[in-house]
Amino acid sequence: MAKLSDEQLSELQALNKKNQELRLQLGELEVQKAMIIPKIETLRLEFVNLEANLVAEYGENSVININTGEVSEKEKKIKKRKGVK
Repeated sequence: MAKLSDEQLSELQALNKKNQELRLQLGELEVQKAMIIPKIETLRLEFVNLEANLVAEYGENSVININTGEVSEKEKKIKKRKGVK
């Protein structure tokens, strides 16, 4: 029966161990991901609720500067007609 050299066996075992470690890490990341996704959805719903409250208070045409808290109205876009410069 043929047998691997000690060096070959050692290299094979080291690669196998690293493979198992990486797969375990990947599994742990998937668990973390599964725990984070519902938190993101909850946060999204909080944004939706806050947005509805802010729209009710400041109006649909309001724009809020997230850095300063200043509220202004949306700029109205003037549409140009074709052929008009």
